[in-house]
Amino acid sequence: MFRLAADVSVYLHREPIDFRAGIKSLAVRVQETMGLDPFASGVFAFCNRRRDRMKLLFFDRSGFVLVLKQLSEDKFRWPRREDMVVRLTSEQLHWILDGIDIDAMVRHPVRHYQVAG
Repeated sequence: MFRLAADVSVYLHREPIDFRAGIKSLAVRVQETMGLDPFASGVFAFCNRRRDRMKLLFFDRSGFVLVLKQLSEDKFRWPRREDMVVRLTSEQLHWILDGIDIDAMVRHPVRHYQVAG
């Protein structure tokens, strides 16, 4: 199973891309469209229009790594945000890869109790 380190930053390109794009095209997109450094520590995630494929791009000291995941029957639940670049934790990326809609996740309310005394 593919797992990223817990402390790595993840940047999602919100709009779908043409999936014929390779490493060089994606690195240029990271720099020009997302305004980020493709050589910096981080993972850059892209999705196709049908939302059934995802590409992850990152640089690992000796070169770029490109990971492709294709779903056979389902679609990725891509976050619905206004920003062109969405920053996530590696845990949130793994949730998306596992089919979880992170926009639908709601944290339980924090309750503060006082001790009667």
